[in-house]
Amino acid sequence: MTKAIRVYKPGPASALKWVDVEVGNPGPKEVRIRHTAVGLNYIDIYHRSGHNPLPFYPAPIGMEGAGVIEAVGRGVHDLKVGQRVAYATMPIGSYSEARLIAADRLVPLTPGINDEIAAAIMLKGMTAEYLIRRTYLVGKNDTILVHAAAGGVGTILCQWAKHLGATVIGTVGSAKKATLARALGCAHVIDYTRQDVAQRVRKITKGAGVPVVFDGVGKTTFQGSIDSLAPRGLMVCFGNASGPAPLIDAHMLSHKGSLYLTRPSLVTYTATRADLLTSARALFKVIADGHVKVDVSATYALKDAAKAHRELEGRKTTGSVVLIP
Repeated sequence: MTKAIRVYKPGPASALKWVDVEVGNPGPKEVRIRHTAVGLNYIDIYHRSGHNPLPFYPAPIGMEGAGVIEAVGRGVHDLKVGQRVAYATMPIGSYSEARLIAADRLVPLTPGINDEIAAAIMLKGMTAEYLIRRTYLVGKNDTILVHAAAGGVGTILCQWAKHLGATVIGTVGSAKKATLARALGCAHVIDYTRQDVAQRVRKITKGAGVPVVFDGVGKTTFQGSIDSLAPRGLMVCFGNASGPAPLIDAHMLSHKGSLYLTRPSLVTYTATRADLLTSARALFKVIADGHVKVDVSATYALKDAAKAHRELEGRKTTGSVVLIP
């Protein structure tokens, strides 16, 4: 038997249960992976709480993990037993000591990326990759706004954007997180608990606004994000940490300056194996080259996932948090 976290019904962190499960042998084009580290992400909270409903119960949970291949199924030719791999994908189920997963969703790990780093970066790092290289191509002449600059995606996105030559304005919720954001390369830091974000952005940009906002917070930051944009600016709403963003009147986008709005997802941007591998390789390279440094700020035993969820929901974490089976 294998230990895993299961959700028997949507609810608070206490809905996460540590139970015995059967894993079995891999089917065609599948592998069985033994996890050595599991990533903690805000989407896990959406799944657990029912904000993003799960298709059945009891349900597995978790989208991100790293480990070693224990067995391969028929038709798997480019992966082998004993190989180190990582992933960030559906179907969920990474909160487990071992699991079955489609082979084409796994990314081989390079020697310079250890398992904890891999589990911390796959979802957040590939999210940062598609946001600044494909949703909006960030360049050296851009001044951009990044919400939750000290969070999991933000810590990677800010460093990567600075490496690309952008001027980064980051928002945070405390003095401690402001210090971290500056260390990550934010040229300007706004404490949204004490300052009006849009007003500060307008002052920093001499009234022009920014061409793009990367907003993973949602409800509480959405209007400020819209009001921070330059004409024809792009609002990238990629998360809902504070709750869903409000419904939009298309005329408002016109009145605010012919704005664009997108709600992208990692699932779409890594739907093909080619896109998945390209994204992961770009991420591994900026880390290996030292342009992006990854902070695993805390680790929890996988069986204590409920405690980790409470800390993340309470915005008590910075950087990345990893669960250890």
